[in-house]
Amino acid sequence: MKRIVYSVILLIGVSTFSFSQEAVEKPAPPEGKGLVGDFYGEDVSSASVSKAISVEMLEDKLKDAKKEEGILVKGQVTNVCEKRGCWITLKTENGSSFFVKMKDYAFFVPTALKGKNVVLEGTAEKKITSVDELKHYAKDAKKTKAEIDAINTPKEEIRFLAGGIKVVN
Repeated sequence: MKRIVYSVILLIGVSTFSFSQEAVEKPAPPEGKGLVGDFYGEDVSSASVSKAISVEMLEDKLKDAKKEEGILVKGQVTNVCEKRGCWITLKTENGSSFFVKMKDYAFFVPTALKGKNVVLEGTAEKKITSVDELKHYAKDAKKTKAEIDAINTPKEEIRFLAGGIKVVN
């Protein structure tokens, strides 16, 4: 009889616990249309926007120095993390992509930023990205399994840590 009572108590306790747990979901990217003048993170002043350099100029600067802090870069957004808006890529004139993460994950951007021109303020550095990390970002970008499986070598690239992003046109 004690077994039955203990079993019922255990069953009630387990079922109560499981129903009381709410599903924990990762936040979706923020709403927004990415209109000219919108900013994410810290605002980039209009005076600063005019001082922004192209991605190609940044590549030239990083040939000598491995890291540039407090730099302003302008470019067109080609991709946004579909899960949370926690990273973006900018296109370069030579067709490669330029990867941008948000500083301390303090802010995210809407997926509507894709195709918009932006100015970034933050830190840039040349870095080697591991295969695992490249595959992780490919999954975030909803690449096909074949595309993800094709990633098999690390990649040297410019990585940008943005403190602020402003839509310019």
